Amino acid sequence: MIHPKIAPTYAFPPGGLPAQDVDPTGSAIFTTAYAVLPAKTQRDIVTSFLPGWSGARAWILARPLSGFAETFAQLAVELSPGGGSATPEPDPAGQAAIFVASGALRLSIGGTRHDLTPGHLAYIPAGAPWQIWNVSDEPAGFHWIRKRYEPIGSLNPLEPFVRHETDVPNNAMPGAEGLWETQRFFDPLDIRHDFHVNIVNFAPGGRIPFAETHVMEHGLYVLQGTAKYLLNTDWVEVGPGDFMWLRAFCPQACIATGTEPFRYLLYKDVNRHPRLTLG
Repeated sequence: MIHPKIAPTYAFPPGGLPAQDVDPTGSAIFTTAYAVLPAKTQRDIVTSFLPGWSGARAWILARPLSGFAETFAQLAVELSPGGGSATPEPDPAGQAAIFVASGALRLSIGGTRHDLTPGHLAYIPAGAPWQIWNVSDEPAGFHWIRKRYEPIGSLNPLEPFVRHETDVPNNAMPGAEGLWETQRFFDPLDIRHDFHVNIVNFAPGGRIPFAETHVMEHGLYVLQGTAKYLLNTDWVEVGPGDFMWLRAFCPQACIATGTEPFRYLLYKDVNRHPRLTLG
């Protein structure tokens, strides 16, 4: 198993604004195959305010784009003390996964209350009434992944769940000798789900030892550590708070660097037939 020398942390956009003497040359990338939004680009002036929310601002890191990644939106949301929403999701088909990075949040799903702390992940099915509030005296931050649900047949409806990452086992990847492990918040055998969110963990020197190329779209938010990451044909240096956005079939691989674990929050769409028409 991966035993971190440094306790896990959960990166979040830094906000603020660099001083006028800072060199604006940056490492943000947007291509036809992938995008990289470094943490240092996630500043105050690129936030959005959302209808139905109070005391809240959001970094919209991904949204469906025609000809790019089309299945999901991913946001980092910061709530001021007392901030939140009683009507957070505008799309009746929208389902959500929320991962807490900082602060104390109170989440209610269908009248059931959950107190969330850093490391908690909540799944909220489409159509479920929910609300979320910052119940502390400090700002709170969470990652919010949204996807329209694609129903199949007459299977039982999905139920919400809340899990802390310390209760989710590390699954060793075959042949990785404990250097590459995945924490799966969603049951991989439950075909009712049409997306998964995992935390992927690498010990220093651990790697994805081949260029993965697959139909799943990805959002990868680096929670901790550093790595060299292959995106299409380019090796990119990434670290805490950097976001990678991959369209289907974009090749990817990874080599963890530094002295602490490299960890990222991973979105992927799963368990559905490819559509045979566009739109």
